[in-house]
Amino acid sequence: MLRRPKPTDSEADLLREQEQFLTSGAPSAASVVRRPDKRRGEAGGEGGEPNGEDEGRQRDVVTIEDLPDQLPSLTPAPPKKSRFKASRVTFDDEDAGQRLDRHDTHISAVLSRIVERDTSSTPVSLPALTGLAFPKVLHRSETSSRVPLSSAGGRKSIFACQIAAQRVKEGKTPLHCAPVAAQTPETSMDTDQCDAVGDQPAELSGPRLVSGQGLAGPDSSGETMRIHMENQAKLQGMSPSEILQEQQKLVSQLDPRLVEFVRSRKAQSVPSSASPSKHPQGKSSKENFTLESVSRESGSCGAAVHSQKAQEVEMEGDEEEEEEELPPPAAVTEKNLPVKPQKEWVHMNNLEREKLEWIGDLPAPRRKGTKKAMQARFDFAGTLIPPTEDLPTHLGLHHHGEEPERAGYSLQELFLLARSQIIQQRNLALSTLANILSKARAGEYLSVLKGSVTSTLLDAGLLFLLRFALDDGVEGVMSAAVHALKALLVCAEDEECLDCTFSWFRGLASFPLLPSAQMEEDEEDEGLPESMRETAKEKEERKSDHDVSRQDVIKGLLKMKLLPRLRYILEVVRPSPPVVQDVLEILTRIARHSSSSATQVLDCPRLMETVLSEFLPTSWTAPSPALPQSVYGLPLASAMKLLRVLATAGRHACARLLNSFGVRERLSHLLSAEPTELLLEPAEAIRITTEAYRLWAVAAGYGQACKLYIDLYPGLAKALQSVHRVLDPSDPLLPLQLQRVLALLSLLTQVTHTAGCHQELQAGLVSSQGEECPPPPPVSWGHVTGLQASLLGQLKGFVKSLDSPVQKESSLAVIPAYLTYLEAYYHQLSRQSCFKPVETLQELELLTLEVLLPLLSHHVVQGLMKNLKSSSVVCNVQSGHVDPETIPSLPGLACPGWRDRPGLVVPSSPFPLLTGLGLLLGTITAIHKGLSCKFSGLLLSEPVIAYLRSCSQAMPTLSHTRAWLLRHEHHLLYMLLQLGHRLVPVVPLVAKHASLYHQVALVLLPWLLPGSEYLAHELLSTIIFSKDFISEAHSGGPEAVELGELRLQEKTQHPTSPSLQTVGALLREACVQLASIRGCFLTHLAHLEPSVLTSRDALLGRNPWISSHLLPELTGPTVPSDWPFLPLVSLYERAGVSDGGGLAVEELPQGALQAVSHCLQWLLLLEVWREEALKVIPPVAKLARLSCVFLCSSDLFLERPVQRLTWGLFRLLTRQSRLDSLDLNVPPPGLASFQDLYSALLTQYEAVSFGDRLFGCWVLLPLQRRYSASMRLAVFGEHVGMLRSLGVTVEQLSVPIERFTSPPEDSLALLRLYFRSLVTGTLKPRWCPVLYVVALSHVNSFIFSQDAAAQEVEAARLSMLRKIHYLTDEVLRNHLLLFRLPQQHSEFGFDMYDQLPPIRAKRLEGVLRLQDSSVDKGD
Repeated sequence: MLRRPKPTDSEADLLREQEQFLTSGAPSAASVVRRPDKRRGEAGGEGGEPNGEDEGRQRDVVTIEDLPDQLPSLTPAPPKKSRFKASRVTFDDEDAGQRLDRHDTHISAVLSRIVERDTSSTPVSLPALTGLAFPKVLHRSETSSRVPLSSAGGRKSIFACQIAAQRVKEGKTPLHCAPVAAQTPETSMDTDQCDAVGDQPAELSGPRLVSGQGLAGPDSSGETMRIHMENQAKLQGMSPSEILQEQQKLVSQLDPRLVEFVRSRKAQSVPSSASPSKHPQGKSSKENFTLESVSRESGSCGAAVHSQKAQEVEMEGDEEEEEEELPPPAAVTEKNLPVKPQKEWVHMNNLEREKLEWIGDLPAPRRKGTKKAMQARFDFAGTLIPPTEDLPTHLGLHHHGEEPERAGYSLQELFLLARSQIIQQRNLALSTLANILSKARAGEYLSVLKGSVTSTLLDAGLLFLLRFALDDGVEGVMSAAVHALKALLVCAEDEECLDCTFSWFRGLASFPLLPSAQMEEDEEDEGLPESMRETAKEKEERKSDHDVSRQDVIKGLLKMKLLPRLRYILEVVRPSPPVVQDVLEILTRIARHSSSSATQVLDCPRLMETVLSEFLPTSWTAPSPALPQSVYGLPLASAMKLLRVLATAGRHACARLLNSFGVRERLSHLLSAEPTELLLEPAEAIRITTEAYRLWAVAAGYGQACKLYIDLYPGLAKALQSVHRVLDPSDPLLPLQLQRVLALLSLLTQVTHTAGCHQELQAGLVSSQGEECPPPPPVSWGHVTGLQASLLGQLKGFVKSLDSPVQKESSLAVIPAYLTYLEAYYHQLSRQSCFKPVETLQELELLTLEVLLPLLSHHVVQGLMKNLKSSSVVCNVQSGHVDPETIPSLPGLACPGWRDRPGLVVPSSPFPLLTGLGLLLGTITAIHKGLSCKFSGLLLSEPVIAYLRSCSQAMPTLSHTRAWLLRHEHHLLYMLLQLGHRLVPVVPLVAKHASLYHQVALVLLPWLLPGSEYLAHELLSTIIFSKDFISEAHSGGPEAVELGELRLQEKTQHPTSPSLQTVGALLREACVQLASIRGCFLTHLAHLEPSVLTSRDALLGRNPWISSHLLPELTGPTVPSDWPFLPLVSLYERAGVSDGGGLAVEELPQGALQAVSHCLQWLLLLEVWREEALKVIPPVAKLARLSCVFLCSSDLFLERPVQRLTWGLFRLLTRQSRLDSLDLNVPPPGLASFQDLYSALLTQYEAVSFGDRLFGCWVLLPLQRRYSASMRLAVFGEHVGMLRSLGVTVEQLSVPIERFTSPPEDSLALLRLYFRSLVTGTLKPRWCPVLYVVALSHVNSFIFSQDAAAQEVEAARLSMLRKIHYLTDEVLRNHLLLFRLPQQHSEFGFDMYDQLPPIRAKRLEGVLRLQDSSVDKGD
């Protein structure tokens, strides 16, 4: 069998396969058919029979013809063939040149035969000199009354009027008049269609629509007239009301397009200037007026927007019904016009109401209090104009579009203006759209407009509108488009917040602003093998620009070649400074999108070269205020920020910037001098040095640009010494100076981390022996040790400055950065060979005594800590604040208005200070464990305890708008827990809150975001499975549970299931096995090891190993929320039920029983003592995950440890409070529906249950009456055989039987199945006690129900009752008729009547009597 070609085959492989195919003689899958060319006169049938020579020719052989001498045309078209070529006679011996000369019609052939005429005898006369101009000036007034308009004319040009007047003067008929026209001009102007039909005989007024062109015959015109005469005779025999009725009927039946065609033909034949005031009253036909009004309205409907057609047509239909009873509008006269028309005015000889309405006053705006929604209108600043506001017309906001009384422009009108041919209109529309976008992104329209303005604009094609406008040749329009694009993409407050958090712990890292990944189902790839499916890149390239931009705006712009256009604008157009600023900010936002987008910015030809040469030059002159302002040739802070964001994308991008683009030299030029010496404006000089420090800090975070630290060390030392001087409270540039100092401290922190890795890298380089190992950085530990003393002294000074009200805010801003630096220093110091423990411990004690304890006890810090809960993002998820507009395809940080509301970044937030303090405390207590007790006051403080309690009950949502802040709050929570881990074993007061810390650790674990995998690993390794934090395990917890079980048993006064008394013992065993349980879960999370190592390098400052400061894509939390079920779910995925219904493996993997036992032990412990930690998992999800115990294997649920633990969990899940919250109609996370899982459970039960009571209870639980009847139908329909082995008794089932029997069943199909299973003996009390009671209860209530029902239901009731009465099984008959109520402790599980109640007996007699009477009638 011949194989199909593969994409990996070479040309030689294809030729070889072709030869094999030809030699095999197999028929081809497709054949080439040559159709005859009729223009060449070739014969052939419709099917195109191949010629003989074509059959003899070898087909499907690859041949390469000689290339043509000329290049093919760019727009290839089929060759033109002359239809006259075959009729020409040519001879072989005829000269081609003569033939060309004979047919030559070139201009030279004509000119060569021209003979000049002799004009020597012709007299020459000069024109007479006059005082008139030449040519004669023709005034409009001279032609206004020369010739009247005819009935067929309409509007004419001045030249046409002149010609018509000349012909009238000469006594000739005007060209447009028909020979039979006998009316005067006045009569012709005032005659309407009705007059023409009524006055003229039928012979003269021919048909208007039917021309007779399609009739084949000599007398086609006569046939047309006969048809017309017949129609006229029929119309004359009908009354006007009958004509109107038939007309409406005909219009309703015809295609609207055909009706429009008929009306257009009528409009061409009837003069449009007919005046209704001159109609004779007897001839003003009502039906004709109605038709004309419909025609006018349909014409206006055709000009409406396509998306509003249906609604407008419906509204117009109502208007038509009203207009049928209204008289025609009054004639337009000079009296009812606001302005008297003058004779000299152009085209005012014919007054038209529609064109003169706009001259009048505007109608009044809508009254206040209206509830009807109106179209949003905006002014040029983007402000929404209320519909009731009456603005003056001189503002330029009124126009002659829709709703002329309302000021402002709608979005549709702005889109229309943006495509105008007038430059000013395009510019104005784009500027207005930019202002609207800015206000929409700030959330100013959320309370007054329905829907999202930005989403509406994007759906309408805003992205393409702006992209086309960028290509405009007018610089003003292009600048407005750049500004609008910047308003769409960039949020200045988002960037400001990210800059404020840059100096925080891991603040230089950020999430890529990628839209949430959406899984797309590609039907084309279904069924294809993996090798033949399209890759994600191929699918992306196949998508259109619209599809890409709808999912991702940035990716769509990149696909539309935005970067080359921006490069052209910067390099060639050289726009004004605001446009340059906007372009750089757009590039920065694109670089934040993802590492691939940043790479595209770097790879765009000449883009980075233009930015660096024009906006980051190595030398420049001071800008002169006299010359026009231009930023070309001057350093810009926004350009440096663009480089910093690009460097964040990865160490390779950073190395390219430093080495290939010459950024290292530019950093040296900018930072080697003071900001005042840079020949720039003071504010701009501080901004650009701040961004230079940040870029350098990012590079140092990769272990790069450290040689620059050695070169610029004197300048850095000088900058450090001037910190207190530059932070002068009276300096107007104090906020900028603060940011510069924080950037400098971030740089020193990263250099310290890099220097701390030098020794490890040096040792690794020696021992690697050729293996891959990062090279040691040029900076070593000795280069950074001298900074610590200076920075510590400054920190002490800032702590003392907290007492000064003037310096308090600036001190609080810089203290966290100093604490972060000290943590880096001591963390790296403990790993150095020069580490001296004794001296370091004394130094740390001195630091604690002089700095940390005074800082913690300071009243300013204590006041800040009171804001913990109000500033938290975790605790305030349900706050009243509404986030600004967020678009799925363009994620942002939702920072607009961040200064006006509590949050992590505002100056009143304690999070920066507490995070830096917790970071330092975690490091120094690891070195000096004796210092831990001194900081117990932090964990025992009332604000911290209240904050942790609030966090333990919170359920934050994950999104781009919160993730960047949640990451920093997770750091603080982890550091508090880490401090608690050291204090709980040694401080009894802290140990009292151990369960609270454990609860916080449990809820924090599934919150941790990508990039924090190391924190998750540390929580699992230390706190979560620590017996010290499960205080119930060693304070009588299991005994208390056992005591509660005994009380429950005494209260119920009946034997319970064998598992209920064992929960306490199971908990005791679980507490003993905590170490093994921890090992089990760490093993099942081993797939996260690469992410854990990457996260560890970033969080511990191992800079040379960091590959990117861009965090992983925000696809979800690091650990799933249902992680306690992870061993069970992973075992099911490996060994559970396959698609075919059988087990995927015959026996379980080694250690599976122990893993499942540990998982169930941990779940039991959480359900009893940490119920709040599992509230994020819905009850239906818990039930679905635990069902894997039965689906993993054929005998795993029969193992005694698994059986005992699952019984305990089943009892906990079926408590009264839990049953109310268990909703099986909601699909569990990860499953399409619970019914699919239940079907698999039923199949497994029939196959391997062996009547197991635990499995039986699990199968019975979803059969409660409140759940879907489809699961009960599956049991009694498809799996009825399981009823023989479902032997769970009513006492063993912990669910009350009333949940199965109440309310009565209303599914007739299910009731018939109940009845059939009872009557046929499939369902018996000794085989299936519970469902026997359920079926009896529902059938009994159904047959004796007195409720009115449909005929089919009533017939089923009577039929069942008759069949029950004639049952031969007396026991079943008595059970069905005498059933009273379910009773758990009776013999059969229900109570019975001694005899039928009178009302039931009467009903039974009536049914039997009815049957007897029907039998008698039959006889």
